[in-house]
Amino acid sequence: MDMIEQLSSVLADRIAAAAPVVVGIQTGRQPRSGILWRPDVVVASEQTLPQDATACAVVRGGQIVQATLAGRDPSTNVAVLKLQAPLEGALPPPAGAVRVGSLALLAGADAAGHPTARLAMVHARGEAWQSMAGGRIDALIRLDTRLGIDEGGPVLSLTGDLIGMSTSGPRRRTIVIPTATLSRVIDPLLKDGRIPRAWLGIGLQPVSIPDSFRQSAGRDSGLMVVSLAGGGPAETAGILPGDIVLDIDGGALDRPRALSAVLNADRIGQAAALRVLRAGAVQAISVTIAARPPA
Repeated sequence: MDMIEQLSSVLADRIAAAAPVVVGIQTGRQPRSGILWRPDVVVASEQTLPQDATACAVVRGGQIVQATLAGRDPSTNVAVLKLQAPLEGALPPPAGAVRVGSLALLAGADAAGHPTARLAMVHARGEAWQSMAGGRIDALIRLDTRLGIDEGGPVLSLTGDLIGMSTSGPRRRTIVIPTATLSRVIDPLLKDGRIPRAWLGIGLQPVSIPDSFRQSAGRDSGLMVVSLAGGGPAETAGILPGDIVLDIDGGALDRPRALSAVLNADRIGQAAALRVLRAGAVQAISVTIAARPPA
């Protein structure tokens, strides 16, 4: 057997070994894939599920099990399904750090729950990052492929270890939600149905600071308050529409995502020190961070 045939055989073996934890998800739309995380728990890509979804069918190898939606978190793009009857399957061990240029296997399921496969390369690798919705993703892993019905399935190293879950990111680029992120959010989703997010109840728009105020503000730009949630933390603290938020706890704010990066769930109930520019004068305002209300 030459090297190419040997590699082909190894890849097929890895998909076969992962098949017990790869499931199809039927929600009345185009089927998608999921990961059998525990005998009675399936993890899926949240964005592939209808917003009004409460139940679905999980299929594997022709076997069908009904499931209910236990929780979903758009900020990490993770949804958790609770199966009405358990399925057997051992989750692969978590993979170590991946490198740019490493090969990865994407497993998925077709409409009948039979395994599908793709071979991809790690196109980019980075540190932990914040999604636009405020969720913390433990590592940036971007692959050089596009997804179809296999979105939500496991991404494996060539040794068969679990790198994470596949999903489509901005511009349909395929990214991986790492195993560490999945492990962190699954139990809270099973318990509460959602992940609490820190919240100030404030809508912001990036603006440039007028030249005449830049010296006193110590900033060239900031975030103007364009909306306030009634009774929210910012309104309660005395923030007004038109205020320009310069920084929070001493850190400069020049774009909304900079604020999201500071508002971690562990800060709920804590005070944050805002510095704002109001009518040309700089003011210090303390705001108590709250949990974002359910949608």
